[in-house]
Amino acid sequence: MELYETEQDRERVILLAVDLSKNDDSTSVEISLDELEELAETAGAETVGRLVQKREAFHPGTYIGKGKIEELKEMIALQNADTVVCDDELSPAQITNLGKELGVKIIDRTVMILDIFAAHARTSEGKLQVELAQLRYRSSRLTGFGTAMSRLGGGIGTRGPGEKKLEMDRRLIKDRISLLNRHLKEVVQNRDTMRKQRSKNQTPTVAIVGYTNAGKSTLLNALTDAGILSEDKLFATLDPTTRALEIKKGQKILFTDTVGFISKLPHQLIRAFRSTLEEAKYADMILHVVDASNENYDLQMEVVYETLRELEVGDKPVLTAFNKMDRIEGSDQSAFKDLKADKVVHISAKKKKGLEDLLNQVEQILNAGMTYIEKVIPYEEAGKIQQIRQYGKLESEEYVQEGIAIKAYVPDHMNI
Repeated sequence: MELYETEQDRERVILLAVDLSKNDDSTSVEISLDELEELAETAGAETVGRLVQKREAFHPGTYIGKGKIEELKEMIALQNADTVVCDDELSPAQITNLGKELGVKIIDRTVMILDIFAAHARTSEGKLQVELAQLRYRSSRLTGFGTAMSRLGGGIGTRGPGEKKLEMDRRLIKDRISLLNRHLKEVVQNRDTMRKQRSKNQTPTVAIVGYTNAGKSTLLNALTDAGILSEDKLFATLDPTTRALEIKKGQKILFTDTVGFISKLPHQLIRAFRSTLEEAKYADMILHVVDASNENYDLQMEVVYETLRELEVGDKPVLTAFNKMDRIEGSDQSAFKDLKADKVVHISAKKKKGLEDLLNQVEQILNAGMTYIEKVIPYEEAGKIQQIRQYGKLESEEYVQEGIAIKAYVPDHMNI
């Protein structure tokens, strides 16, 4: 029997950026393009070239100047490329004009990230959020973007629920956005109910945040055996996961893995995923996971803090965990610092190293809101002991004639 190769050809993409820096150092642009290439790889494309133009401002009509357009045409022909990916969000006019000049599909960084989110959304909530973000982005770009799609068909930017909406007129898209908003409102209400229940139960919550691919999911798996997908790819996991961990003497802590952050995270996604990202806002503390093996980890940390500021999460204690220390040969761990964090630990989630220290630091931060008590609880109120075990920290208990003599740390708001 003769076998036929059915694997779809990978898109061949050229990365395009404009360097607006006022000095000769183009390091930041190259870092951004390196990340864009990794995004393209995650989206299933093959990067065959990159081009950067130094300008004082983006060209309002075509993003880059005429000279670079001609250079880009030659590169497209030489590399047999079928897509150009721009490192900045383009206007509808820029997409249309650049597409006419080059004769290939033009997409921007936002479309790339939206496409990856569409491919990785698993829950109904995640799919709703991605579709909403896609429609908001595409509603103002139907003409130029849709023309490019119909000419070339398939590939990056065509995945996910939003792909069926490209041919809709603006009225239908507006109606669809309204419907999605209503569905998401119900989801948000359910999430708020769950938050209130957790607050009522007084279970402390730790929000795990970090740059995409920092190892948040790997860490949650290592701590709680959550069993969630963990891959060495950008945005390998999208949907939030909350798992309980029982630490010393029965005290429970909830760990919530949130959506990974990234440089130039599209505003449509921040808006659509706000209810998910706000898990950090309602947590008792932030566990900031940093990929210490990434040479640009300090820039990634700043992106995370900037996103947290945008979400108005600025009053929570922060524990920064420098992850993937196993990849760094002979490095001085003390060199990895975070002056914005309350405490710092150095771990390898994959190798499960440093996790005991991490949990000790988490416990210390959470216990900062605890009150130490020594008290005899009458036997008829013995149920309070279980409350202390679950929501506080029971140091000792002794059965005496009057009741149960305890030494414990309890939350400040717990009435014992």
